[in-house]
Amino acid sequence: MEKLRSTWWANGVSFEVRRYDAAKYAAVYSEGRTYEQVIGELVRKLLTYIGGNNEQGEAMGIAFPIIITVYPRNDGVFSRRLAVGIRIPNAYQQDPPAPTDSTIRVEERPGMTVYALQFGGFAGESEYRAEAARLTRALGETTPFQRKQYFCCSYDPPLKPYGRRNEVWLLQEDP
Repeated sequence: MEKLRSTWWANGVSFEVRRYDAAKYAAVYSEGRTYEQVIGELVRKLLTYIGGNNEQGEAMGIAFPIIITVYPRNDGVFSRRLAVGIRIPNAYQQDPPAPTDSTIRVEERPGMTVYALQFGGFAGESEYRAEAARLTRALGETTPFQRKQYFCCSYDPPLKPYGRRNEVWLLQEDP
């Protein structure tokens, strides 16, 4: 659950610094296929799990954002390794329903502080890469954040046609 939020402005870019508590997430992983080849399949698996395709048959309600962990190469292109996660709703944090799909894992993720940049539209790899580069430039070379991975977030159902909300999160490191 988000605890702290502040808005910042640097190098012409407005972004937020947010603190999230540790929580349980449902996650699926992929290696060997590109973002565009696999993202729809992975997101559907998680939404189906949250929607009731679990051992208890429990529909857990709305759970957004979808958080995609990407690992960019030195040239910025996403590597063929992805992790897609969705925070399990509060009512199920203590005892989440067991997945029936063996590729879905329920895992505890640590708390984190992120630099978050919001943008609209349908986001694919090129849009997320462009926004991550924009936030990276705004933060500059001295800001402590992880450069080997970042998070691409979507707050909307896959077929929502307009008013879409996406974000890029860069994970803050201790200085």
